[in-house]
Amino acid sequence: MTDLAQNLRAVRDRIDAAARAAGRDPATVALLAVSKTWPAADVRALAGLGQSDFGENRAQELVGKAAELADLPVRWHFIGQLQRNKAAAVARLGAVVHSVDRTSLAQALSRAGEAAERAVEVFLQVDLGGPEGELGARGGVDPAELPALADAVAGLPGIRLRGLMAVAPRGADPRPAFDRAGELAARLRADHPEAVEFSAGMSGDLEEAVAAGATLVRVGTALSGRRPLTSRGDTGVTPVTRASGAPG
Repeated sequence: MTDLAQNLRAVRDRIDAAARAAGRDPATVALLAVSKTWPAADVRALAGLGQSDFGENRAQELVGKAAELADLPVRWHFIGQLQRNKAAAVARLGAVVHSVDRTSLAQALSRAGEAAERAVEVFLQVDLGGPEGELGARGGVDPAELPALADAVAGLPGIRLRGLMAVAPRGADPRPAFDRAGELAARLRADHPEAVEFSAGMSGDLEEAVAAGATLVRVGTALSGRRPLTSRGDTGVTPVTRASGAPG
């Protein structure tokens, strides 16, 4: 069994165990493989193992990788901070956008969705703050402003509101933050019944996220090993070396 196959099985086993520990059906938690900085060959290999959803955080890399893998039946997700001038390129790929945190971005995506004649599926990213609770550390909308943003997004014609996305603060116990995000996700569903998804949890904290109700976990390091050193240029991220080792 290849390293990728072993890692994929290990991650899926972790998700299943976390779901059962929380009294949930493992089938209610999906895996999003974070493929940023890795070559298209890794995506192709994981797709061959049955993985269907992949996440990128740079528009240029997403566009290039999607073109190279156009023959695969995979679903792309954009998980980074998205600039409005990149919205159309992401929307044309049918990518799910996880990081909508302001009305202006939602409006740009709505226009792109209308132009593509296909609604853009989006998550609203909520800011859970840093270790001391300060906002702005990981991106997202202030929780107090989430209801107004949700109402604005739900009213746009070229968008479909899919749910809430959150990232735990660095250097702190993730469980309280995820519990808070889970409460916000429940309130969002109550106001907008179509927003049924809760995207939270990464390689190091997926168990806490699943316990808090996450329906989608975003895992990269635990699948492909530690990220390679990269050189950043105007066209995106180019891997320089491939690291191997145990999941992070």
